[in-house]
Order: sequence, then C-alpha cells, then structure tokens
Amino acid sequence: MKILVDRLSATPTALRFEAGSGWWQQHLPPRGDLPRELSQPFGIAISAHLMGEDLYLEGEIEGALEFECSRCLARYGHRLREAFRLVLEPAGSRIPADPEAVAALDRDGLCLGDEFETGWYRGGEIRLDSVCLEVISLALPVKPLCREDCAGLCAQCGADLNGGACGCKEARPQSPFDVLAALRGGEPKGAH
Repeated sequence: MKILVDRLSATPTALRFEAGSGWWQQHLPPRGDLPRELSQPFGIAISAHLMGEDLYLEGEIEGALEFECSRCLARYGHRLREAFRLVLEPAGSRIPADPEAVAALDRDGLCLGDEFETGWYRGGEIRLDSVCLEVISLALPVKPLCREDCAGLCAQCGADLNGGACGCKEARPQSPFDVLAALRGGEPKGAH
C-alpha cells in the first residue's frame, strides 16, 4: 500500500486497497491474543491531496476478525470500522529525535508525530502499512465481547447463561465474618 506523492494535486484522489490474512500475519502486532486469520479482509479507502506542500490523508478501514468472547468464550466475528485523518508536513532535512521515527521515515517515507493525526513525509513514495496497522491496533477491543449484554458462564457449572438460567443455586456472597463464626463454632449473624 503506497501513495506516489508526485501524482497528487490539490484535488482529492481516491485510493482503495485491500489487506488480507497474509498482510495481517506479516504485520501482526505483538499482542499474543490476536487472531491470526481475518474473517473479512481489511478494505482501506483513502482520499489524498496536497495543501501547499503538506499532504492530507483521510480514510477509513473496514474488516472483521474472529475473537473469543471474554465472558462466554464463544467465537464471534468482530466488525471493525475506523476512520482516520493525517496531515503530513515535508520532513526536509529534519531528523526526528526518536530512533524509531528515523527508521520509519527511511522505511515508509513517513513518521507520525506525538499526536497520531500529524507527522512528516520524505520522498516521492509513502508506504501506508504502518499507519493502517496503527489505526487497526487502536480500534481492536481490549476485552472482546460477543455482545454488550453477554451474561457469561455460570461460575459453578460453566453453562452459557446467554441461553437461559442453568439451575444452579445462587451462591450467597461470602461474609468477611464467616471466619470468625467458624472459630466460635456457629453461623455468622444474619446467615441462613
């Protein structure tokens, strides 16, 4: 995925890319809990144009990954749709203080600033893989849920509570005074 800067003008140019499972596996973020396969390839739509010497990119990434719900452990397709906007200034002879930014500028022709929406570019070709990966990484769920109101699993028998009650008796909350009651040889006050 690349943009040829010398082909851009003040009029927005529409670009479309598709990134499948091969691209995802090659660029997979270091989080070990992420799926290796995509349920649906990432579709990347970008509008790019120049504003003077600055490069303006606006886009959206859409796709789907299969996650395991953190409450009920069911596999589900998580749809991702995330918009982004970048304004890149020409780097000129500027050398970023961060060694990773220097490497990104050499490798991709761009590096992001402290704020995600700003950065610098150098040369006539900009590779977008790292930017797209950053947008996807920021949009991934920290705690995947198959649905917001997922009831999860029964703590006693392990049944999926999304299908209804399991029949287990509801455990009464343990009182911090149960230990004292056991020492006295009786039941804690108010327990029945």
